[in-house]
Amino acid sequence: MSILTETVARLLLAPSIIVAAAILVKGYVDVGDGFSAAVVVTLAIALQYLVLGARRTEEEIPLLRHAPRVAIAGLLIALASGFFPLLFGDPLFSHAPGPGDRVAHVGRLELMTPVLFDVGVFMLVGGALIALIHHLAEPPELEAEADAEAEAAR
Repeated sequence: MSILTETVARLLLAPSIIVAAAILVKGYVDVGDGFSAAVVVTLAIALQYLVLGARRTEEEIPLLRHAPRVAIAGLLIALASGFFPLLFGDPLFSHAPGPGDRVAHVGRLELMTPVLFDVGVFMLVGGALIALIHHLAEPPELEAEADAEAEAAR
């Protein structure tokens, strides 16, 4: 790829993460939107894979190697935030704190269980899509060959 596409891809990564954070925190109305935020981040990372290639992208962003673990952790967080109210006899996905209760704040962000659920969905969708992109960018056969070549070069 040309130097221009590499530069544009690198410059778009940080703003995409910031936009995704804004979507995650304050989605359409008040509670965030973890799915859309994950798709925005994944598209920015897919651009990195397309322009830089799988190896170079994962060298520059080492967190991508942990995408499957992030997806599993996100699934557990989303399930826990949905099913945890059952332990107290409440219906599934009951929001805590309830209406009229005092809510903890971080700046203007209200910390409630829907925010935790959105973070879990963000992690699940983002981790799963990034793992999928990794496998599409470099199939396991090519990955094994590249690892063998790297070992031979040492």
